[in-house]
Amino acid sequence: MVQALIQLDDDTNRALNIVKTRYGLKNKGEAIEYVVNEFVDYENEPDLKPEFIEKMDAVSRQKSIRVDDFAKRYGLR
Repeated sequence: MVQALIQLDDDTNRALNIVKTRYGLKNKGEAIEYVVNEFVDYENEPDLKPEFIEKMDAVSRQKSIRVDDFAKRYGLR
């Protein structure tokens, strides 16, 4: 675990106190970890990335085929 001495402005300090209280965290370090983890989860959502949107657009423009019985068509029986 890494320890860091940081300076926070009043608004950031208040926000961390709110996060700490709302989620029952023990200290501001846990509040910072929570906020960073939420940010990472938010940034890693595939539907938020432009590359994902472009890929889905390309897939939606592809020609599709109708399959009535998937298992029969692909020899799964």
